[in-house]
Amino acid sequence: MKLLRKVYPLATIIILWYLASLLVGVKIIPYPHQAFAMLIKNANELLIHASASLYRILLAIFFSFLIGVPVGIALGINHKFDALISPLVYILYPLPKIAFLPVFMQLFGLGDSSKIILMITILVFQVIISTRDGIRLIPNSYIMLMDSYHANRRHRLRYLYFPAIMPQLLSGLRIGLGVAIATLFFSENYATFTGLGYFIMNAWTTFNYPLMFAGIIVLSLMGYILFKIVDYLEVKITH
Repeated sequence: MKLLRKVYPLATIIILWYLASLLVGVKIIPYPHQAFAMLIKNANELLIHASASLYRILLAIFFSFLIGVPVGIALGINHKFDALISPLVYILYPLPKIAFLPVFMQLFGLGDSSKIILMITILVFQVIISTRDGIRLIPNSYIMLMDSYHANRRHRLRYLYFPAIMPQLLSGLRIGLGVAIATLFFSENYATFTGLGYFIMNAWTTFNYPLMFAGIIVLSLMGYILFKIVDYLEVKITH
């Protein structure tokens, strides 16, 4: 039964893929076995492009946490600071960050920096809001207990704030990752020759659809692995 649960999603996708190929035509949607054959044939090249994309995503996550967690904690414990900063966060958060890619490319260059900063602007607001909300959910009795023990700032961070924010933070990261990966795909079509976004669109422009779908498979697998890592961390931390 456990094996069936693991296999049926992949089997369903492959069956639907074959049906789509038959309905639309293999010239536009190649058969799955054709895409997988191209994946194996171009494995080394795909690995290079996947590594470039993963590098950008991981750096964006790191800096989003580095900036967002301290700001979110400060907003959660200081109501005056929250009243000052939260309106700015609410104004900037819903803006379509991809529209700022030309600006970032002018400011930070055409290389990795502009693409990483673009993803940071997507993830950091999710991290800030998730962290702040996690702090707000801490029961007053826990805070009073820390006060009674005269806990210093380091102890509060380690034993109260960080355990409290992790479920919210990982949930927010899971939401932000999907948007960040989609944005990365778009941004890698500009002024770069590495990354899965570039690889997929380059295959599309040369009408090599099996190769294009091979890139899509790798991008999907990369996203799946990142989501499963977040799920694993959530289980380990919250149980």
